Amino acid sequence: LACAIGAASLQLLLGGPWQERVAAIEGQLRRDLEPLAGAQGVADVRVLGAIGAVELAAAPRDPAALQAAFVERGVWLRPFGSLIYCMPPYVISEAQLRKITNAMVEVLRPGIELAQV
Repeated sequence: LACAIGAASLQLLLGGPWQERVAAIEGQLRRDLEPLAGAQGVADVRVLGAIGAVELAAAPRDPAALQAAFVERGVWLRPFGSLIYCMPPYVISEAQLRKITNAMVEVLRPGIELAQV
């Protein structure tokens, strides 16, 4: 049963325009996360395909508080060391992705008080 489900899932992926979806997600991640490039406390902003990552200059002082700030904005993101990243599904809408990226910018752009050591 598991193999049949896996095979059907692969057929759905390969039968659809997944490459165009990934390209659209990548473009939106680049545009939406660009305001964080050079922000205080941000070491780097990287996008590769459907993965968007913001590397902080230091690991968050209080990861739980940083995660709570994202949850307050309706998204589930959590720090992984000094990284905040998202890997949205290929079927995400532009508005849904914007909700995630807006939360990242809103929480991280003001100088990342929750993340400063």
